[in-house]
Parts: sequence; C-alpha cells; structure tokens
Amino acid sequence: MAKTFPTFLFLSVMYIIAGIANSTAATPSNFIKSSCSTTTYPTLCFESLSIYASTIQQDPHQLVQTALSVSLNNTQSTKTFVSKCYKLKGLKATEYAALHDCAEEISDSVDRLRKSLKELKLCKVKGEDFRWHISNVETWVSSALTDETTCGDGFSGNAVNGKIKDSIRAKMVNVAQVTSNALSLINQYGAKY
Repeated sequence: MAKTFPTFLFLSVMYIIAGIANSTAATPSNFIKSSCSTTTYPTLCFESLSIYASTIQQDPHQLVQTALSVSLNNTQSTKTFVSKCYKLKGLKATEYAALHDCAEEISDSVDRLRKSLKELKLCKVKGEDFRWHISNVETWVSSALTDETTCGDGFSGNAVNGKIKDSIRAKMVNVAQVTSNALSLINQYGAKY
C-alpha cells in the first residue's frame, strides 16, 4: 500500500497541474493572441482587440466582428481628422488637392467597412449563403484597405509638408494596419467555416 500512495499522489498532482494549464490556455486573451498571431501586425491586433476580451470570449464570429468594428471606428475618427485638415485656411493648391483626394478615399473606406459590418451579421448561417456573405465582406474590406493605402500614399511625396503630412500619414498607417489585421482575421474565419 505504501507503494501506491506515492503513485496516487503523483497522478493527483499531475492532474491538477494539467487542469491549471488547460484553464489558462483557454482564456479569451489567449484566444485573441493566438488568432492575431497570423496577422501582419500581431502586436497591434492583440492590443486593439484584447480590451474587448470579455465580449469576444472565444467566439470566432465575435472576434471578426469586433476587429471590423475597431477598424471602422478608427477609420471614422481619421475621416473626421482629415475633414478638419481639409478646411484649414492657407493651404497650398497641392495640399488642398491631396486632402481632397484623401477625404474621398477615406469616406469610401468608411462606407465599405459599414457595408462589411452589416454583411458580416448575415454570416452566422453556414453553407452556401455563408460563403456568399463572407466573400462580400472580404471584397469590401480589401477595397477599404486599398482606399486607406491610396490616401496615405497621397502624403508620401512633397505635395504636403509639415505637421499635417506627418499626422495624416501616421493616422493612415494605423488605420491601414488595423484594417489589414481585420481582413486577415476575416479570411481565417471564412476559410475555417
């Protein structure tokens, strides 16, 4: 009997350790981190989504919906900023043109992201309809990303100088990275389901 007690004790301890390891591995935070690990900007992905861990839990659909919402919110905020810059007095013709083009691109991006979010809500149904809806989401988010990149590219040359250029470029890089991450998560979701 003395020989079985240590074996029983050892197995009990191992069972407890395995249970603790499994309970920490299956957290919403770890689910988000694991999902973000395959995106182009995994650190930004995790930082922007982990604050919604209690909402996301371990639901892939909710993860994608949240990522898309974060992208839309950031893009809308940037659209507001660009609109304010566009109304500044004393702009050179080249600055005005770059801001005008960017305002149009970012506005298109917001529209596409809104459509994507509405379409994503229809993706809960699996099968042919799911494939159709997720394909629409992927297309619109990809187009939104193109719009954001085009806007940012308008500020890469010497047409606009100073703080406006730096501020808009920084905002557009962030928006494009967040949208790129959302697209990556959407593609993963579409491929898996």
